[in-house]
Amino acid sequence: MKRLLSIVALLGLSGLGINLSAQQTPSTPRQAGSTPQQAETDASSAQQSARSFEGKIAKSGRELVLQESSTQTSYKLDDQDKAKQFEGKNVKVMATVDPSTNTLHVVDITPSETR
Repeated sequence: MKRLLSIVALLGLSGLGINLSAQQTPSTPRQAGSTPQQAETDASSAQQSARSFEGKIAKSGRELVLQESSTQTSYKLDDQDKAKQFEGKNVKVMATVDPSTNTLHVVDITPSETR
């Protein structure tokens, strides 16, 4: 009888260990309803879609925007602190664009080379 109780106890503990490991949170953040693989794909595609925009940092209302020189388009900048030091200057912005809000998610801002 003791042996049977020992086996049941061991099985119960090993089952508990399996349940605990299945409930661990993933190490990478993910969006609700997405799998870890989808979250990794989303993150890598966002980094891959970062591109360079060139123009002038200007004030539009209370916010700083990038007035892109080639398309004459104004983009909102999500990192106002980074943009502040370049107000009124020509810059190159490495960013991803959110077309639904016309916002640049800034990766880096550097002064433009003068020609």
